[in-house]
Amino acid sequence: LLLLLLPLAALAAAAVLLGLPGYDIPPGVNQPAKLRLVLTVLLGTAALGRILEKTGLCSQITFGRYVRQGRKLGLDPKLFIQDLQFNKVPVRVYQPKATSDGPRRGILFFHGGGWVFGSLDTYEKVCRYLSRESDSVVVSVQYRLAPEHKYPAAYEDCLSATQHFLQHLQHYAVDPARVTVCGDSAGGNLAAAVSQTLAGRSDLPRLRAQILIYPGLQALDFNLPSYQQNRGVPLLFRERAAFFALLYLNGDALHMQEVLEGSHIPPDMRLKYRKWVSPDNIPEEFKVRGVTPLRPTDFIAEVYETVKRFCEPNLCPLLAEDSVVHQLPESFILTCEYDVLRDDGLLYKKRLEDNGVPVTWYHLEDGFHGIISLYDYCGVSFPSGKRGLDSVVNFLKSL
Repeated sequence: LLLLLLPLAALAAAAVLLGLPGYDIPPGVNQPAKLRLVLTVLLGTAALGRILEKTGLCSQITFGRYVRQGRKLGLDPKLFIQDLQFNKVPVRVYQPKATSDGPRRGILFFHGGGWVFGSLDTYEKVCRYLSRESDSVVVSVQYRLAPEHKYPAAYEDCLSATQHFLQHLQHYAVDPARVTVCGDSAGGNLAAAVSQTLAGRSDLPRLRAQILIYPGLQALDFNLPSYQQNRGVPLLFRERAAFFALLYLNGDALHMQEVLEGSHIPPDMRLKYRKWVSPDNIPEEFKVRGVTPLRPTDFIAEVYETVKRFCEPNLCPLLAEDSVVHQLPESFILTCEYDVLRDDGLLYKKRLEDNGVPVTWYHLEDGFHGIISLYDYCGVSFPSGKRGLDSVVNFLKSL
């Protein structure tokens, strides 16, 4: 096996070296040299995965998941940690060991990874940090992943686990008035969708807040200013954002080019949603790095038929009606300047504020997509990621 992997690794390394010049790492990002190092590792993983897939040893996605698992952490002296199932959904529960004067906050955490990657182990450090620093009970949810499990599997798992937790808060000594849903990237999408679904429910405790960390909230327009400005900036490229969305929706990435160009949405529907998904709603200071007004290519009805569920709020929460949005709980939104999903967060911030929902917004001017989970990555630290994570902790402490 070693004799086989060595030449494969060499081929992967060559592919990385050839591919690196095509990516854009602006000097303004936090720790650009370290980011290039992380990018090299991820590109190498992807290249080696492609080779392994072509040889029939394993799929590229399976290999990518294995590499992203990370090493197992030892016991935490400050936390009780246990793996359970909530309504048959695997979860990991983190409970502070220190005595408390009363019931603690509860946090449902949904991990990122484009609905394709990520696991309880991948986000172990982040969840431990949130539990320790905010003195909260954290429930990390392992939802089913695409492409094996298409939409709405991930959403349904997160909703089911949340409902179970809300029904059994007393078992974990959690205050029913202080339960929050939280997620990053695809997990932010899931947190927003779960929050919307529960907004009108009277049979469960009302969520205290939602925390959305560089969330992906729409798939109508992949040419917003942030998509144009950051299309080649790691760790999420414009093409990969559309790729992940399609993989979650349909289990394949067919018609990705048409979706990127905007041919997948009918003109009347695009006009309907323009009040919510439009560059006009992005503050001017976020356009100074350049924006090219683009006209979507001609509508292709056959493509729309394959992706029309992109217009469902459970998949694209930015498209929820005002009657739902105005019922949402207090919100925290974190965005990064060098992130294709920056404008999704900005547009949702505006929607929430327009509907009277209190919003705390934290913007990492030197941040890039995925930086929170890299605050301490294999000995490579990103101070901006730590600042972002601490902003989440400070918000939680205010609840």
